[in-house]
Amino acid sequence: MSVAAVHNEATIVGAEIAGGHDGTAEMVVSIQYENGVTGSVTLDADTGVSVMKACGAADLAALIGRPWREISKGL
Repeated sequence: MSVAAVHNEATIVGAEIAGGHDGTAEMVVSIQYENGVTGSVTLDADTGVSVMKACGAADLAALIGRPWREISKGL
């Protein structure tokens, strides 16, 4: 059973740091939606840090399994 199925809502299934087109770091968050489709959202470094703080996450792995709605607290 997928993480999203357990929560019955869009859920963060991955997060990583990637290089942006301008050479700065960006956070790429993978989200699995209720219907099983996975998509990604790219956040600039400052927004990524805000999201982590809002979720109380010390590292990227701590975001996995959290409902996507929590990410909006940091946006």
